[in-house]
Amino acid sequence: MAPVRENLTYEGFGRAVRQLAQTIADDGYEPDVVLSIARGGVFVAGGLAYALDCKNIHLVNVEFYTGVGTTLEMPVMLAPVPDAIDFSNKRVLIADDVADTGKTLKLVHDFCVGHVAEVRSAVIYEKTQSLVKCEYVWKRTDDWINFPWSVDEPVVKRAGQVRDA
Repeated sequence: MAPVRENLTYEGFGRAVRQLAQTIADDGYEPDVVLSIARGGVFVAGGLAYALDCKNIHLVNVEFYTGVGTTLEMPVMLAPVPDAIDFSNKRVLIADDVADTGKTLKLVHDFCVGHVAEVRSAVIYEKTQSLVKCEYVWKRTDDWINFPWSVDEPVVKRAGQVRDA
């Protein structure tokens, strides 16, 4: 039997981000910075930043997944790592597509703690096994998620790289 998969379309993604932004706004949280976890969080962060009228977006590259269901032992921030001083005394909203194990979100959250006024997390999907329980979640699922930007093979496959899931 094939594993159950959650299929998110671009149209569904647009609705999800808008609903997630409304939840954040209804909670009264007004981030000074949206911090995107690349790569999947880039799409989420952009949508949230527009919907929440936040013009300050930063990006952190984190490598963890090496394929479908395969990961490094621990996530690693890749260069260039943001300078924590850029977040001093700011309300930071960390944005990602999914909180799966939660290890990536924890790494970025821990990077922010002690430097920012407040840090919260927003994701489209959160899985029950996630180490981090996000403040803002559009949907909870334990299914594998097919995101619209990652279901097709890359147009160009780089030598020596493993395709992300």
